[in-house]
Amino acid sequence: YGLAAQLIGRGAVDRGYVARHTEGFEAFARFVAEFDEARVLAETGLSAAEFECFVDAVARGERVSFWWTMGVNQSHEGVRLAQAIIDVCLMTGQIGRPGTGPNSITGQCNAMGSRLFSNTTNLLGGRDFASAADREDVARLLGMPVSQVPSEPSLAYDEILDGVRAGRIKALWIVATNTAHSWIDSAALAEIREKLDFLVVQDMYTTTETAQIADLVLPAAGWGEKDGTFINSERRIGRIRKLRRAPGQALSDFHIFRLIADRLGLGAPFDRWKTPEDVFDALKTLSRGRPCDISGIRDYAMLDERGGIQWPLAAETAEAGFETERRLFEDGRYFRSNGRALFVFEPPRPVAEPVDAEFPLVLLTGRGSSAKWHTGTRTGKSRVLLSLSPGASRLQMHPADVAHLGLEGEARVEVASRRGRIEVALWSTATVPPGAVFLEMHDAATNRLTHADFDPFSRQPSYKYCAVAVRAVPHFRS
Repeated sequence: YGLAAQLIGRGAVDRGYVARHTEGFEAFARFVAEFDEARVLAETGLSAAEFECFVDAVARGERVSFWWTMGVNQSHEGVRLAQAIIDVCLMTGQIGRPGTGPNSITGQCNAMGSRLFSNTTNLLGGRDFASAADREDVARLLGMPVSQVPSEPSLAYDEILDGVRAGRIKALWIVATNTAHSWIDSAALAEIREKLDFLVVQDMYTTTETAQIADLVLPAAGWGEKDGTFINSERRIGRIRKLRRAPGQALSDFHIFRLIADRLGLGAPFDRWKTPEDVFDALKTLSRGRPCDISGIRDYAMLDERGGIQWPLAAETAEAGFETERRLFEDGRYFRSNGRALFVFEPPRPVAEPVDAEFPLVLLTGRGSSAKWHTGTRTGKSRVLLSLSPGASRLQMHPADVAHLGLEGEARVEVASRRGRIEVALWSTATVPPGAVFLEMHDAATNRLTHADFDPFSRQPSYKYCAVAVRAVPHFRS
């Protein structure tokens, strides 16, 4: 918001683009006027020179793009922060052209696929659960009674676990997620597990922390042991092929779902979907006329021929021919009924757990090494990757804080939050700002400390901020 205020003050707004393709800018401009330079510097810790350089880069840039990872998304207000970045792109016309735009980078290989066709937040193809017309449309396209289409979205992860804690949910089925390691404030999961009558874990490995506490493990096939598609970050749909049979009793997730449905007496609706390509055909039908239209993709063979295909590709476009690369919003039209993008903004919310005298440091968490991945389910089994990683988790702390607390650079320290305590080695490094400390997410102990606060729109956990204290562990010898 402070960046937007400075750009408006400098006259660095693309007024023509704003007038032709957006709405709500005047209200946005009045709102951001409160975020003057003094406020920005005080609240962000940036120096005047750093902020000036940032504003200059955006104001003077012919082509400006913004890129972010989980530091934005895993926040108590990540949705509004992402929308604020989009607002800056809109007001400067830095969108829909090569080298421009807002770009969220997520780590999972099919993150976009799960967002487009997941039913957690929207009905297939971006439809609304609450819309009777949308529910009837989905029922018609799938040839099923409209009564079988839910009228509201499913629960978010934190809401599911709250339901278990309250006794409303007695059985839980976890697929391809190591919740016992990665869930925020993980110590609370022990209480939740005790409340469950039955826990099913569907995964490639039985060695994950979550599989180890399951009543039933469903062994799942890996990517080279099944057929299907992925959608990557540039919206390109690509094939994956079964190269070998899955070992032992392992089956693809697709076949596990079909077998469970059949055992529950729900097999009939699935009869037409005997292969992953059958489901792909259903998604094509559901996507027709939607922003993510893939009705123009003939079949899996066409994906092979083209080396992957970007969405959208409507049937009409495919017949007329199409470019290998197609850019969203190139024509300035957006996915709203009037074709205009809306400026979305809201006053920033304070963090749920600010630092204080008892817990004076901010804990940051994230990836600690390129040789490690998330909970180490696979990377922790590779000797090569283990040899490239730093080994045991270390608390990274700025040298000024190390000196202020009277610690030694290689001391062993206790890190405490209001939820738990852990012991780790200390690493004095200037890569962490004063007032903050960093722990890698690959260590299961890290989430004993994190605070279960959630973005109200995405329900994304706020992994990047909680208050902690650090003290030396006596009698430690390195």
